[in-house]
Amino acid sequence: MKIGPNISERLARARADLRIGVPIVLEGPVSALVFAAETLTDARLRAVLAEPKGVVLAVTARRAETLKARAYDGDLARILLPAETSLDWIQGIADPSDDLIKPMKGPLACDRDSDASAHRAALKLTKSARLLPAALVAPLTEASEFASVHGLTCLPLDETLAHLSQRSPLHPVVSARLPLEVSEAGRLHVFRPQDGGEEHYAIEIGRPDRSKPVLTRLHSACFTGDLMGSLKCDCGPQLRAALARMGQETHGILLYMNQEGRGIGLANKMRAYSLQDQGFDTVEANHRLGFEDDERDFRLGSDILTSLGFRAVKLLTNNPNKVAMMQASGINVVERVPLQVGENRHNRDYLATKARKSGHLL
Repeated sequence: MKIGPNISERLARARADLRIGVPIVLEGPVSALVFAAETLTDARLRAVLAEPKGVVLAVTARRAETLKARAYDGDLARILLPAETSLDWIQGIADPSDDLIKPMKGPLACDRDSDASAHRAALKLTKSARLLPAALVAPLTEASEFASVHGLTCLPLDETLAHLSQRSPLHPVVSARLPLEVSEAGRLHVFRPQDGGEEHYAIEIGRPDRSKPVLTRLHSACFTGDLMGSLKCDCGPQLRAALARMGQETHGILLYMNQEGRGIGLANKMRAYSLQDQGFDTVEANHRLGFEDDERDFRLGSDILTSLGFRAVKLLTNNPNKVAMMQASGINVVERVPLQVGENRHNRDYLATKARKSGHLL
């Protein structure tokens, strides 16, 4: 009887380990011990540096661009450690918060030999754990034995990379009646990803006809805007306007996706805000942190709609990327319904950047 964890469950363990500072092991043709730079401790760093041969700090190409480091592997750079490596140095490379205070972090030499698959998997894992995308990677021999001796989560490298390139299946958990201010005929559906990630929600207004296009809003969670009334974005006004429109039309589906900060998590979103306070726009801030413009996966929304029995939508959005991804995922977007609300003096530049750099139709 096989009752042990499958690869999805082991990846969930690995994310939790990295978040609390525990390293993981990747086993493959080139095996590696992986630490998240953000949660690395001085004691564990000293242990690794006792045998420093081949140890590098992996960062994304976006972060490498800011650091003027050579991304020989295309999507990432493997930065060689200086002779006197310290925890402050590693976290200064990973975290751009003091880039303007200490702009001279190099010159940084980068590895261009051997396979970078383990480093690529390490960065994907730190991203999916909502940590800064930077990882200390040390080569290993006898990976399984090392993991067993130290009680570490051990993942097969090839299977890990393949799994991280796919979106996790969503499973319906429960649905229940939920009277709302905009409509007493509300219903909340909860969907849980198989990989142990955050749950996503569908709020059904009225009883939409599954055979017709349904008015739909694909909304990413925004703690600061949706709950706190932040004026730095237009998320809260968009959420409330979408629900009000559905209430007026007596039907609709609001998909509330837990992809905070364009998919980088609340802590990293606040790091991006801090960089914006230093004069960078929202896209530049994401890049300096090591992320892409937008790390969200809108295909999750199409998965939920399909599960609920919908095939066509009238999509409330200003973002053409949402339309394109929904169409590519099998949902017919028969109409894009503009949702232009919430502009104020605090977010005017932010909205202009979204229009200029991300193609939003404002």
